[in-house]
Amino acid sequence: MSPATRKVSRGAGTLVIPENTHDAELTVGGRRVKLTNLAKVFWPESGIKKRDLLQYYADVAPYLLPHLKDRAMVMKRYPNGAHGKCFFMKRAPEPRPEWIETCAIAHRSGNVIDFPMIQDLASLLWVVNLGCIDLNQWYARCDDVDRPDYLHFDLDPVPGATFAKVLEAALTLREALTTLGMSPLVKTTGSKGIHIYVPIVCGPAQKDVWTFAKALAHTLAERSPRLLTAEYRIAKRPEGRILVDYNQNAWGRTLASVYSPRPKPNATVSTPVAWEEVERGLAIEDFRIDNVPARVRELGDLWKPLLVARGRFKLEKILSS
Repeated sequence: MSPATRKVSRGAGTLVIPENTHDAELTVGGRRVKLTNLAKVFWPESGIKKRDLLQYYADVAPYLLPHLKDRAMVMKRYPNGAHGKCFFMKRAPEPRPEWIETCAIAHRSGNVIDFPMIQDLASLLWVVNLGCIDLNQWYARCDDVDRPDYLHFDLDPVPGATFAKVLEAALTLREALTTLGMSPLVKTTGSKGIHIYVPIVCGPAQKDVWTFAKALAHTLAERSPRLLTAEYRIAKRPEGRILVDYNQNAWGRTLASVYSPRPKPNATVSTPVAWEEVERGLAIEDFRIDNVPARVRELGDLWKPLLVARGRFKLEKILSS
């Protein structure tokens, strides 16, 4: 049975996106949101439509929105679905509803770009309706875009590496981070790998966070050369290794957010998991838009520690040593 035909349960009070219509206009939190091309198939292999994508985001919104609030959003638009051509868009398009908040970020080129921010369910649906399958938010909040409040590592398999090796790499990185006194969180990428995030006290500049991540990645690759690589040049990466990608910590880079579906077969989702699940073994395909909402309602937001002040690591302790 494909994800499009599986029966999906949803919580009481969840907004229901209209079915059997091409366009709709909804009132969401007192705001009018126009939704278009709802019948367009976004995942042909499983019959998942744009309407299903919007419904998924409505279902997980209570858990997702706190992770996006007050952060600039880089839009990756797929107007023709998951297997069509995509394009990146930073500047909030015109015309747009007056209630879409923006974050003005100055770039080295001298340009100041007004990024949209997803502050509530209405703005979430508005962005997804533009054809955004996954959501890619800034690492720092809009009030200080140069100082992130987390660092992260993208564990990506080099050709020849199995996903079992990705899981082994994740556990290796967890050991290194916990030895330093950090409390790492883990999620599937929804694509091929694993994301590991560490909540930090906002303070160090983005470049300093990147510098720490680079140093740790290279240290781990030197310790476990048969498992890991930190080689950023694609042609020089050894086959069968797991890339500890630290470079995504660079200023202006983004990763697919927590709870983001990906443009992959059956709409797999970048999903928070417990470390015990990593130890037991899991698969990217275990987490899809048809089953993640029920999982999150049952388990809650496993990444809630990324949102709270308590337990954040003070990176300055290492940077100054």
